[in-house]
Amino acid sequence: MESKRNGYLFTLLAIGIFAIQDGISKHLGGLYPPVFITMIRFWAFAVFCLLMAMRAKGGLREAIATKRPVLQILRGTMLALQIVVVITSFSLVGLAHSQAIFAATPIFVALLSVPLLGEKVGWRRWTAILIGLCGVIVILEPGAHGIDPALLVPLFAGAIFSLYVIATRFVSRDDPASTSFFYTGVAGAVVLSFIGPFYWAPLAPIDWCWMAALCVTGTSSHYFLIRAYDLLDAAAVQPLTYLQLVLAAVIGVTVFGERLTSHMIIGSMIVVGAGIFTIWRESVVARRRSADTDPR
Repeated sequence: MESKRNGYLFTLLAIGIFAIQDGISKHLGGLYPPVFITMIRFWAFAVFCLLMAMRAKGGLREAIATKRPVLQILRGTMLALQIVVVITSFSLVGLAHSQAIFAATPIFVALLSVPLLGEKVGWRRWTAILIGLCGVIVILEPGAHGIDPALLVPLFAGAIFSLYVIATRFVSRDDPASTSFFYTGVAGAVVLSFIGPFYWAPLAPIDWCWMAALCVTGTSSHYFLIRAYDLLDAAAVQPLTYLQLVLAAVIGVTVFGERLTSHMIIGSMIVVGAGIFTIWRESVVARRRSADTDPR
């Protein structure tokens, strides 16, 4: 019981820190190139990944060993690109509106898992996927002139992250989670180090403080999320992550003066409901498969 309580505590800490991290990213993204911001953040994240790998059983050598080196490097690259697009989205679309669209990620993952992973999706999840996609359309609020092109940026970020999740599921068949975590930070940092310097911008003294805060929140949020997954099933953690949408809306409205529209609120409720059902249904199917393959 105590371990579960700690797991929920770590989850809530991670979600709260992620929301603060997004607010800082929006602030810095309005002043400096997103690639530059992401590069500094990934440098700190890579150091964190290296330290975690060295402390783990087997050390750095075991963390580096992978049966899917190309895909692991591609995963880290995709996450780095996704964060660049996310920060761009915060500047163009706003924190609350972006997070409303990002909330559809479990829907996109379920949809892409069929052709890319060969997973079977029953009629219940197909129904949830279709309802969730309808919620996305409500959030995008297409008018007489179509969809606002700026809203395609967070949609693109959600698509990239969905592919990242699919790739993570694929490599998990051969590599342990510690190896995937190592490549997530280190591969992303290496790739950005080849691109980011071309976007280097002098930071104001106060913004160095914000950048340091971004690095601290970026590493601590991942640490608490790792601890949460150590103590809880994914089915218990993932629905709680939707609280980040609420916190993003609060920060967006109170700090950045953003406006919530009825389409954003209604669409988000549809997407969150469909996403939670999809996550729950996946856990039910996974438990059944586990029970069917149990030799006992």
